Amino acid sequence: MTRPSILWRPNEAMRQRSNMAKFAKQLELPPNYPELHRWSIENREAFWRAVWDFCGVVGEPGDRTLTESKRFDDSIWFADGTLNFAENLLKWNDERVALVAFNESAEREELTYHELTKHVTSFAGELTKLGLHSGERIAAWLPNRIETIVAMLATTSVGGVWSSCSPDFGVASTVDRFGQVEPKILLATDQYQYNGRTFDVRANVEAIRQQVPSIKHVITQSHDPSKCDFQRIFRQPADASEFDQLPFNHPLYIMFSSGTTGVPKCIVHGAGGTLMQHVKEHHLHVDLTRDDTLFFFTTTGWMMWNWLASGLATGCTIVLYDGSPFFPRRDALIDLIDQERISAFGVGAKYISSIERVRVKPRESHDLASLRTVLSTGSPLSHESFDYVYNDFKKDVWLASISGGTDLISCFVLGNPLSPVHRGEIQGPGLGMATDVVSVSGESIRNEKGELICRKSFPSAPLGFLNDSDGSLYHNAYFARFEEIWAHGDFAEVNSDTGGYVIHGRSDAVLNPGGVRIGTAEIYRQLERFDDVVDAVCVGQEWQEDTRIVLFVVLTEGKRLDKQLRKAIRDTIRANASPRHVPAKIEQVFDVPRTRSGKIAELAVREVIHGREIKNTSALENPGCLSQFQNHEALTT
Repeated sequence: MTRPSILWRPNEAMRQRSNMAKFAKQLELPPNYPELHRWSIENREAFWRAVWDFCGVVGEPGDRTLTESKRFDDSIWFADGTLNFAENLLKWNDERVALVAFNESAEREELTYHELTKHVTSFAGELTKLGLHSGERIAAWLPNRIETIVAMLATTSVGGVWSSCSPDFGVASTVDRFGQVEPKILLATDQYQYNGRTFDVRANVEAIRQQVPSIKHVITQSHDPSKCDFQRIFRQPADASEFDQLPFNHPLYIMFSSGTTGVPKCIVHGAGGTLMQHVKEHHLHVDLTRDDTLFFFTTTGWMMWNWLASGLATGCTIVLYDGSPFFPRRDALIDLIDQERISAFGVGAKYISSIERVRVKPRESHDLASLRTVLSTGSPLSHESFDYVYNDFKKDVWLASISGGTDLISCFVLGNPLSPVHRGEIQGPGLGMATDVVSVSGESIRNEKGELICRKSFPSAPLGFLNDSDGSLYHNAYFARFEEIWAHGDFAEVNSDTGGYVIHGRSDAVLNPGGVRIGTAEIYRQLERFDDVVDAVCVGQEWQEDTRIVLFVVLTEGKRLDKQLRKAIRDTIRANASPRHVPAKIEQVFDVPRTRSGKIAELAVREVIHGREIKNTSALENPGCLSQFQNHEALTT
């Protein structure tokens, strides 16, 4: 890997006033990121204690910071600690705006921190009346609205365990998730909007209720005030109450794996670990203060919703959006930056490439004076998308590509306000995260591709998987590859000159022609050069005792894949990647299957072309498109 160009560098004033520089000063360390990260790994207990104090965590840390075990997954953080997750997000309780919410109709709602606290208290009282006890579960089938944040905070304030997915999930995929969770209470909407259409889902709510027998009560969110249980509850008197102080490792969230290879795994996250990671990332890595406005485009079925909600702990303003990011115009989300003075604007990498492809140029159409940071995640951000942000978005913006996952409800690698941004690279590992890239034999490597791992335990590691009494499923998911080292399943690379990371895709989707490991993101990057290629999926096909690369492309309407375009794609990949990256087959399809969080479902395509069964197509946003890959004639020769 050659040293890439620097696209952005924090000026000295920004560095010195950043939360991270102030944090380093309290530790009597210089504002130098590699040195600060090294210290955080060599002094993990002191580091996480310092995060607790610096970020103003409300609670008692207890005497034991880390009870380390020989087994990574048996290590316990803050074993004696107590706190209340909701209390930490509601600690401001003043007249500053906490939440702003928009939908596709441009309807705007807002709540101050004081109003938010009142609503949460009223809702918590209702949950108590319905008999919800600490440790019992609530499932939310709700859009990304203020009511959903209120309900989550009310649930966690009384020790309930929260699990959510968005109402565009069908009945089968919802039951796959909530059926395992066994919630006592279901929170559900009766309709949702997307791409200019309104979907009536009352029949789905009833079907879910019938198929999940643990549900005793349903609380309905409705656009019709006369049918909206939420509005009725909010009007109820709110008695000020003490927040129950719960164990640091009390269960908080049940998250779900994508479920494309079977029934989704239920990942249980603890209140303290989630809070500690999120306040660290928001205060130190995103550099949020009370004067900031944070936005991330997400649904309630993606972990970025949980991450966004935790931004309340900084006292900033959170902007929510419900609907399609491209309705009624491609730049609808960009409008929000100027309208709400957003300073940190978060989206998926696919969103950035999509608006780039249709030539949206925000610097020409919008003011963007408030915008300081662009956050990107969900899939690898291509080098070309880095260029787009600086050429057509804003030249002096801090572009922070971040990567982690539902598994840790946070990030392994992300941005920081002390270091420059290099083209195509994530700035570095998170503080307190002993992240590395290793070879197949487990040896640390630089400037070559390998497995992304974490060598030491961290507070937001899952408490475990649901219905995994002996912990074997959890252990096998992350620790079977390398003994007592978390193997994350990403194919990655570290630049020895910059310390930056590049994610090349998922390890289980890595292509292996002739024994050479190739990340799919390396091929997708080359397709950014072709205006007519709007989407693609690349997989390995077992062929003649080896693997050959097969590339499926989606073209702009009316375009056909001819010999000339095939040759141009192959030539570009050969020239800019390597001859081994060149696909043996390139075929046109009308759509690419994606998970509901927008990730390309490469494994599903790989299984279909080999005639193997897809165990859970309901986990996909568009499962119907899989039929075009079945018995594909071009793959028989």
